[in-house]
Amino acid sequence: MNRTEFIITTAVILFVAFALGWFANWLIHRFTRVSAKDVDELDRMSHELHEAEETRDQAITYLQHRESELSNRLSQTEAELRAAMDGLRDARHEAEELRSRLQRGRA
Repeated sequence: MNRTEFIITTAVILFVAFALGWFANWLIHRFTRVSAKDVDELDRMSHELHEAEETRDQAITYLQHRESELSNRLSQTEAELRAAMDGLRDARHEAEELRSRLQRGRA
């Protein structure tokens, strides 16, 4: 094999290696490429996720506000109940005193 044949053989081998590498690169990009349809779908999904998160945050805020409001109502109702029970206890005590005075007055 002389020098010219060696150069031609080396050039053909390098060209084939280049062609195989280019084809492998094209094939990989062909299968891993994201289409515009997929990108649009991802954008739509991210937008819907963002809206869902905002709705969730609003619901949490509303529930916290409602819970606070109901806690205040419960505290007020418990205070009114305590006041009513104290008043009832005092009224019963007063009624007992009046009964005992009436019983002593009759006797």
